[in-house]
Amino acid sequence: MPKVLICSTSAGFFGADNKPTGLWIEELASPYYIFKAAGFEVTLASVSGGAIPIDAGSMGENFFTDYAKKFMHDGEAIGAFCHTKKLADHDVTDYDCLFIPGGHGCVADMVNNPVVTAAVEKMYAADKVVCAVCHGPVALVGAKKPDGSALVEGLAVTGFSSGEEAAVGLTDVVPFVPEAKLIELGGKYEKGDDWNPKACVAGKLVTGQNPQSSEVAANACVELLK
Repeated sequence: MPKVLICSTSAGFFGADNKPTGLWIEELASPYYIFKAAGFEVTLASVSGGAIPIDAGSMGENFFTDYAKKFMHDGEAIGAFCHTKKLADHDVTDYDCLFIPGGHGCVADMVNNPVVTAAVEKMYAADKVVCAVCHGPVALVGAKKPDGSALVEGLAVTGFSSGEEAAVGLTDVVPFVPEAKLIELGGKYEKGDDWNPKACVAGKLVTGQNPQSSEVAANACVELLK
């Protein structure tokens, strides 16, 4: 049975003026159930451990998906969600897949985080599946391939686009827009239309563009793990 570690942000605020943020719940909930339906063992973790903060916007009327609603009413899931172990307490190589959902919280506690970077590098070097969605790809920024080059260099990747960041009015608040940084690092950035599903698969590295891409990214992981 493949084992998946879903690691969320632990940041409830970001930016110079501490804007409220957190996990975008759809990006954890959909993969959680897709992996469960595939018969995989799923473990929830977070950067700092404990309860995971949720971005209130992800529970708004137009964004609170069926999977997200199911998750919030699932006692077992919420129990795990509220009592996560921190990423540093997991040996990531015990898992077959590291899945990093997004939310703007990621820009506060995953950028240049040595624990997150090491986890990504260990999984990639071990030929395990690494997947990051929306703002989750900021966790890839500091990571290197075993040869020392940027992990995303030369690989087809995606992540939250410049147009999408502008649409939510946060271009000047985030430390960088995922699209621009992935291109800067030599990634072969691809994107679909704003707010439409888009995933890239480059070997065992899977990336999703936005919240709408969480399902296609998770399904791509399932295919790699079969």
